[in-house]
Amino acid sequence: QVQLVESGGGLVQPGGSLRLSCAVSGSISSFYVMGWYRQVPGKQRESVASITSGGSTSYADSVKGRFTISRDNAKNTLYLQMDSLKPEDTAAYYCNVLMVGSTSWGQGTQVTVSS
Repeated sequence: QVQLVESGGGLVQPGGSLRLSCAVSGSISSFYVMGWYRQVPGKQRESVASITSGGSTSYADSVKGRFTISRDNAKNTLYLQMDSLKPEDTAAYYCNVLMVGSTSWGQGTQVTVSS
């Protein structure tokens, strides 16, 4: 079983930056996809960015050029660097690990972009 704990959310002004972290523990297979999702009340959870076990990354069009996903295998941590934040980036952000036969979610961390 995989456990995920997000941190790094908070209140930031438009144009500012935040870095989210997701500490990963448990048994991770050789092939996986790790990702960040976000959700606002009343809307579906949406994919923000993902990274495969091979290192390939992908981003939602709305965050391309502003967000960067990365991982530190030595620290078992997934990151999301968020720059040039906009009010529409306000959401609860969730970390996810997808492996064959299983998916795990963190508890979420709130990001609020407001002046």
